[in-house]
Amino acid sequence: MAFIGKNIPEFNLDAYDPQKDEFITVSNEDLKGKWTVLIFYPADFTFVCPTELEDMQDNYEALKEAGAEVYSVSVDTHFVHKAWHDNSERISKLQYKMISDSNKELTSELDILDDSGKAQRATFVLDPDNVIQTVEINADGIGRKADVNINKIKAGKYVAEHPGEACPAKWEEEGDDVLTPGLDLVGKL
Repeated sequence: MAFIGKNIPEFNLDAYDPQKDEFITVSNEDLKGKWTVLIFYPADFTFVCPTELEDMQDNYEALKEAGAEVYSVSVDTHFVHKAWHDNSERISKLQYKMISDSNKELTSELDILDDSGKAQRATFVLDPDNVIQTVEINADGIGRKADVNINKIKAGKYVAEHPGEACPAKWEEEGDDVLTPGLDLVGKL
């Protein structure tokens, strides 16, 4: 399935909000208006997943400063999310919302449901219109590095604000040159 440039599917799912310690509903409409990082993971009470979610928490403030909100998503229920939050030293640090896709609607729609019925290790970065700008999908045993999403958000914002320009590899917001693709660059890079 090709993701880039497509809207995130419509959804309306239960979630656990650790900041308020309450159950809520999150929909695709709630994501509109700011950049969003959706971090899908296989299951609560596992091994690689808590390290990734903790790493995302460690970068949560920087992502918010870049204008993004973070949501984690698995096929576990929102009740299991709360139990995990209440019983795991790493997960108890989380401040971002934990979405339950227990009916496997969103993971199926995005074609990231594995053969065992769990979400693949996928990260989607959405623009404020819920259009998918980046996707990363890793094999189950390969954890992700959360801070790369900060630069993805910054580059996505730059490109959205500067049509016709592009951010090259290793681009950093502060002082790095951008590219203006055209005939004059053909064969010169």
